[in-house]
Amino acid sequence: MWYAVISQDVDDSLPLRKIHRPAHLERLVELNEQGRLLVAGPHPAVDSAEPTAAGFTGSLVVAEFDSLEQAQMWADADPYLLNGVYQAVTVKPFIKVLP
Repeated sequence: MWYAVISQDVDDSLPLRKIHRPAHLERLVELNEQGRLLVAGPHPAVDSAEPTAAGFTGSLVVAEFDSLEQAQMWADADPYLLNGVYQAVTVKPFIKVLP
């Protein structure tokens, strides 16, 4: 089943994001290579594809896991969460309707 991992950044997270981005992306690339990633990306703090210094307010990942528990365990091991980029992470079942 698909699960949405909805993350909320701490204030002024950009410096920490830059440091921990390679480890964060490595896990997403692995999901993608396994054919289990539907979509992943950050939420810009401003209405721009390149928010520069404004940074980000959080992230969304929609990926396939065998259970909510497995999805939560995956989310709990994210380098952004473990290193203080995220202040909160919510994992919910997701049903893809379109496209």
